[in-house]
Amino acid sequence: MNLQNIISEIEKVDPEVYDRMDSRRKVMQRFSTFGKTLAMAAIPSAFGAVFNKAYGQTTDDVKDVLLFAYLLENLEAEFYKKVASTFAAIGVPGGAPQTALTTIRDHEVAHVAFLKSVLNSLGVTPPAYTAASFDFSGGKGSGTGPFAAAFTNYAVMLAVAQTFEDTGVRAYKGQAPRLINNKVVLQAALQIHSVEARHASHIRQMRRSLGQLIPTGVLLQPWITQAQSGIDTGNASVNAAIQMSYNGENQLSQANVSLVNIGGQTIAATEASEAFDEPLTKAEITTIVSPFIVG
Repeated sequence: MNLQNIISEIEKVDPEVYDRMDSRRKVMQRFSTFGKTLAMAAIPSAFGAVFNKAYGQTTDDVKDVLLFAYLLENLEAEFYKKVASTFAAIGVPGGAPQTALTTIRDHEVAHVAFLKSVLNSLGVTPPAYTAASFDFSGGKGSGTGPFAAAFTNYAVMLAVAQTFEDTGVRAYKGQAPRLINNKVVLQAALQIHSVEARHASHIRQMRRSLGQLIPTGVLLQPWITQAQSGIDTGNASVNAAIQMSYNGENQLSQANVSLVNIGGQTIAATEASEAFDEPLTKAEITTIVSPFIVG
């Protein structure tokens, strides 16, 4: 086994690897201390010790991310299951709107089943979430939160759905770096992430067609413009709660490169912010969704 070649190959994949750990010389010196008679079976453990320092991902990271994703997917799945069972009470028009919401429900149920299977394969038994685990009014179990009309008012239901979807997209993006050492799980997470983005876009188009609870003068787009939620409930405190899902989306530069009028092109601030989506941390997501969780 040529450690020099292995290190070189890693450099090709991640040129900034030495920004994450010791210098190349120190890495090679650390491996040399294992001795020439190091058993081949011990090599993986040796590499794991060094590269855990570089990337910081462990099996516990993967399990934690999956459990967090499982909670969020259950929140969405139970929401859409209830929506699909109360179309008449909500006032959801027949045809395309009901078909779209039913399809989204099925997607979320599939995500839940998939994540549960992965967790089980890792020896983890996830919590048994049900509809009773969540308070979709945002009242922390009281049932009288600011979104209590979600299952009797079509516009409110779509506003909640949009916020859930946009939050989910940013949640997956924020947790992806913790999965970098598990390519199989990372790929699956990114596949779910892209579908959540499509859900968000479609819900936004449904809200635009309906034309309700949209701020005056705002043309709701299928994507996030700057840090606009595109939702105005008429209640300042409720709007502030929704806004947490959109804070930070007004970035006008990426990797320290300004995007406004980049390369001599006419690119406005609105377009610059729309071109890139920003992540949310686990702590930020937890703050956003905690009002919808019972207990």
